[in-house]
Amino acid sequence: MKHLARLLPDLSPWRSSADFRLLWVQGVVTVFAAFMALVALPLQIKELTGSPLAVGAMGVVELVPLIVFGLYGGALADAVDRRKVIMATEAGLGLLAVILLVNALLPSPMLWPLYIVAAGVSALTGLQRPALDSMLSRIVPHGQQTAAAALNALRSQIGSIAGPSLAGVVVAYAGSAAAYAVTLAGYLVSVLLSRRLSPAPPAQDAEKPSLRGIVEGARYAWSRPVLLGTYAIDMAAMFFAFPNAIFPFLADDLDAEWSLGLMYAAGSVGSLALSLTSGWTSKVRRHGILVAVGAAGWGASIAAAGWFGNVWAVLLCLAFAGAGDMLSGLGRSTIWNQTIPEELRGRLAGIEVLSYSVGPQLGQVRSGAMAGWTGTRAAVWSGGVACVASVGLLCLALPKLLAYHADTDPDALARKAQQERAAASLV
Repeated sequence: MKHLARLLPDLSPWRSSADFRLLWVQGVVTVFAAFMALVALPLQIKELTGSPLAVGAMGVVELVPLIVFGLYGGALADAVDRRKVIMATEAGLGLLAVILLVNALLPSPMLWPLYIVAAGVSALTGLQRPALDSMLSRIVPHGQQTAAAALNALRSQIGSIAGPSLAGVVVAYAGSAAAYAVTLAGYLVSVLLSRRLSPAPPAQDAEKPSLRGIVEGARYAWSRPVLLGTYAIDMAAMFFAFPNAIFPFLADDLDAEWSLGLMYAAGSVGSLALSLTSGWTSKVRRHGILVAVGAAGWGASIAAAGWFGNVWAVLLCLAFAGAGDMLSGLGRSTIWNQTIPEELRGRLAGIEVLSYSVGPQLGQVRSGAMAGWTGTRAAVWSGGVACVASVGLLCLALPKLLAYHADTDPDALARKAQQERAAASLV
């Protein structure tokens, strides 16, 4: 029983921080609300146009706002109360849900508002994510950052598995309008929960959001090999080994068209399995090793998925890949929240939005182009091999990442002291 307890998720952040509990519950509500629209929106575009290209165009209108507003949102999170940013963006997402609902109730729903809303959701998400991500370093004690990241990941994984399933049932039996109504209700509840969070004001000498401030954050990240290593490894892993776009072709190659949905879900299942057994990660102090081992495990598993010809072996490999990605993500999140100064946390969170959003987008392009040149399975396994090789080269180029230790790293010790001073000033 003692060994089993060590594997179970560490609930310390839940017990020690009322704000973390509120933010976790608010996140659950938001995840389910968002998935209602995430499933209904592309389906409605398909019904209106019958064009795969029209559905795929959503990715084009979403990417640029996410990049631009993600960077600006990082600067904003350092300049204003982060709680207010979260509340305002949740309210904005609720207003966009109203537009979707009204449009769906029209006798002849229009197409163009759907693209406007998709771009608006991406922009508001870019504004919000840095504020949300940077809240953890403030509301959770320094030594509990890995446990907090695991609990947040657990929330997201449950949502990514159950959310689409529930949304699919609602859309199928009640229609898009009902799904948008549920989305609206979810964001209203989320705003009410966000109001109960403690204020998270900026530093007294915080500057207004500006391009200079964004550049300052980028320079700080560039000057820290440990941070640079986390971004570079994540980008490389996603660029070389993110084959989701060619899963339909992989299912065809394996003569298992029925397995397509399982392929998309397998990674989340693996991530969930690791989250449910993540208690041991709270004892880890060498988080750079987690980043590298997790990313290399992701790449090796993707390579194996492309190599095997048995569909069940492929699904098992994809689940292992999800677990590796989860492990690397825990290491990255912990390093970010343990080392980045409070006054720069928002801007660096904006850069993090780019590292985990642009990489998969470029990875989809790479895998599709490679599949057209070499064939589907070769595109998958070669990408996995390239991922492992790139992780190894980056570790050689940035040795401080593997040497990172939470108890001795100067930036980690400085951030810990900063957090302790802030806590003492509240007593």
